[in-house]
Amino acid sequence: MGCKVDRLTDRYDLTPPRARDASLDEYLERRWTGADDRDPEGYKSLTEWFNKRLLSRIYEANGRDAMAAHLDREYELIVDGDGVERDELAADMATDGLDIDEVGSELISWSTMRHHLKGCLEAEKETPSASTDWERNTVEMAKEKTAEKARSVLSSLTSKDRLPEAERADIDVQVKLSCPECSVRVPFEDAVERGYVCETHFENRSSESVLEQTQNRLSVIAIPYSIVEASQTLLLEDPYLFEAVSMAGI
Repeated sequence: MGCKVDRLTDRYDLTPPRARDASLDEYLERRWTGADDRDPEGYKSLTEWFNKRLLSRIYEANGRDAMAAHLDREYELIVDGDGVERDELAADMATDGLDIDEVGSELISWSTMRHHLKGCLEAEKETPSASTDWERNTVEMAKEKTAEKARSVLSSLTSKDRLPEAERADIDVQVKLSCPECSVRVPFEDAVERGYVCETHFENRSSESVLEQTQNRLSVIAIPYSIVEASQTLLLEDPYLFEAVSMAGI
């Protein structure tokens, strides 16, 4: 049946933006590997691109305005929004016959994109050898190990008929850093890229490293996954299969 990317591509007839690419898969692989002398892109940017193209197609099918500016803002609210603004968007989408949570469940995670590229397409790209980044690699290995354990649990639940078809679920493992001074929590990758966890409290500790600023509590979380739509509707009231949280000071 293919992965979620394949199913969504077929269901919504998603096509590449360039005529030179024979398929959406070819386009995604070119962008990921950096073909045609372009800079290779990561899973996060490709996931966002795919989701926005999918959202645009959903909007078009329901007669909703898919103008880029509106789409970008509404995508952020669907994915990360909360409170009044998201409620207002939900009400507005409802006038076009769209349920904001159902639309959100159609969107994919970066781990789904990763699985599609490396698993389904068996795509490969060269890793820069100019320098090693053992810190990022170590965290990535820990995430992959957690995902493997989670798949084992899902397989067991499926075989025991406690959660039918659970082994088909998409698993997304994240490592987040928490500021010890406030409630700010950000993905590990984002903190490393920008050089701090919490901008407010970083200003007072600019001479310290990112890890020292946070005294670092790491949370390894298996976040919401998507399962076959019918099974999710019939069997799950809670969209979380499980949440494994490991807190540690570093």
